[in-house]
Amino acid sequence: MMGQTCAGPCLVLENVSKDFGGLRAVDGVSLTIEPGERRVLMGPNGAGKTTLFNVISGVYSASSGRILYFGTDITNLPPHRRAALGMARTYQVTNLFPKLTVAENILMACQALEKTKFVMFRPLSSYRRLMDRCNALLKEFGLWEKRGELVKNLSHGDQRQIEVALALAEEPRLLLLDEPAAGLSSAETHELTLLLKRLDPKITILLIEHDMDVAFEFAERITVLNHGKFLTEGTKEEIRNNPTVQEIYLGAE
Repeated sequence: MMGQTCAGPCLVLENVSKDFGGLRAVDGVSLTIEPGERRVLMGPNGAGKTTLFNVISGVYSASSGRILYFGTDITNLPPHRRAALGMARTYQVTNLFPKLTVAENILMACQALEKTKFVMFRPLSSYRRLMDRCNALLKEFGLWEKRGELVKNLSHGDQRQIEVALALAEEPRLLLLDEPAAGLSSAETHELTLLLKRLDPKITILLIEHDMDVAFEFAERITVLNHGKFLTEGTKEEIRNNPTVQEIYLGAE
């Protein structure tokens, strides 16, 4: 999927809102993300970041506004159709199969978007292309030595790395990461940030992050939400020196 090319932005949100009854969780957000960009969506808890992610990935439908993905209107597409177009995401809460091995988790993700389905009684090892992709991801993420271990026995940091590997198994054009460093130690966070920086530069990455240090370490540009609304956008330096952002975070922390 990454081999596809299309002129123009990867993702455009036009005045996107999401209501839950009388509550407007996302309020008229517009943003444009270019192909290959590393963008961080930042804001204090309750700013609407995860809700906006769910609207982008199709978990929630937008109450109003429009979403364009490489020029295609995907506003009303269900999540599996968006995934088939090359959109992948991780979640705040670990979303793995804990009683399966590392390799089994990744192999299932590699197979998820295949047009051919598994045939009963055919050994998994016969799906050579899938196995090759799985093995490449295990090595890329430093998980080769742990491939036979059950996920439930691994550290939280390892589990987070596996989640990113699962998302990449789908060979996405757009990767949505929802606070991937949540719950990690400073050493694990540093390791994960280095891993994200090594990802294929053709993949567009939109990352939700509450931690300013992680956001500034990873981002090329930062979009800040507050109370469900677009607050500001800019380079790391512009956001770091923005008095309104400083006030929000000093008040929120």
